[in-house]
Amino acid sequence: MTAVDAQMFWMSAVVPIDQLVLFAFDGSPESPDAAVEELRCRAEACDELRLRVVEAGWWRYPRWCHGDVGADQFVLRETGGVDWQGCLDIAARFRREPLDLHRMAWCAHVFPRVSGVPGSTRVGSVVVLQTGHAFADGSRGTALAGALLGRRQPVPVPVAGRRGFLPARGVAAARAHRQLVRDTEAGLVPPATAGSPLLSINQRPRTTPVLRTLVLRRDQLANPTVTIGALVVIAEALGGYLTARGEDTAALAAEVTMAGQQDSGSHNNFRNVGIRLHPEADRTRRAELIGAQLTAQRRRGEHPAMRASAAASAAIPAALLRWGVQQFDPSVRSATVTGNTVVSSVNRGPADLSFGGFPVLLAAGWSGLSPMMSLTHGVHGLGDTIALSVHADPDNVDVDDYVDRLRVAFGR
Repeated sequence: MTAVDAQMFWMSAVVPIDQLVLFAFDGSPESPDAAVEELRCRAEACDELRLRVVEAGWWRYPRWCHGDVGADQFVLRETGGVDWQGCLDIAARFRREPLDLHRMAWCAHVFPRVSGVPGSTRVGSVVVLQTGHAFADGSRGTALAGALLGRRQPVPVPVAGRRGFLPARGVAAARAHRQLVRDTEAGLVPPATAGSPLLSINQRPRTTPVLRTLVLRRDQLANPTVTIGALVVIAEALGGYLTARGEDTAALAAEVTMAGQQDSGSHNNFRNVGIRLHPEADRTRRAELIGAQLTAQRRRGEHPAMRASAAASAAIPAALLRWGVQQFDPSVRSATVTGNTVVSSVNRGPADLSFGGFPVLLAAGWSGLSPMMSLTHGVHGLGDTIALSVHADPDNVDVDDYVDRLRVAFGR
């Protein structure tokens, strides 16, 4: 296991960080057990879906090892039927029971009869894939879900490189960082975005969160890209929501996930960047400003210092990294945040998945809440359908008001 994946693995014992991705299908299988058996056979045929964690001692990193796909990795839920929102309400509680990656790295929660699935005129079905974050980020999770749900594409196998010698890599990283500072001061590299002041949505979550999902056509968001289109609309809705409560949104920002280039051998290869949302600007200008920031942060991420820093982190001895994770105190509050909310945008590929012989309608996902964040967003594309999902603590966020503002912003 690489250092970044091990850090995710150890951190999951402190803060629940399992990922949830929902796939909805246009039909309900006559035999749910037979449909689940088809999933199990697909999983057995994919080596990457047979992984689990094996400890190698305090002084060594955990290892990924192959095992059998267990029957307990498939859980039939509400076999008598449930409506769409009821399905989301049940899924909202899954993170409270994080997976033990020693036993399984993923679990498929199967709802065989779901009424009111967006885009369907009949009773549909839903599969919610719960994965340990150490097992997969968004990009890898897309490939793994595809293998489970019938996509005929091989799942890439991460091949970790040598860890290297920490002092040597640390010196190289320090030199590269000094060059990054010089290049930033010279205007050759864009600066990192400054932190944003805390707002009401940055209070600590207090109760069971709720999930909401808006289902849209791709052309409603792809201007100029789905990610930018989503950020433009979120800025409008969230800015209005906070302004109505007397809050200052001048520095309103989102923490946006961005694919990394540092370690192709890790199951997780991404970074988070702060993007100012500019709710005061008109939509055209806001899209320009957000697009320019994303381009700038992508350029910054390509600087050699980022790769050198990742190489140094990869060389940290296991015992030192494990000790460092144990020092994390989730009760400590920061004065600023990278973003006041999270927006995680993932392209889940073409609409070529199936369950029980029925075609997929949409994919949705919810970024987890944290001690510093009571509202997050997921933007998931599958074929020509985009699901914009909200994950919020109802004690800190008036979820109905906020989702209504999102609907108005989309003209719905």
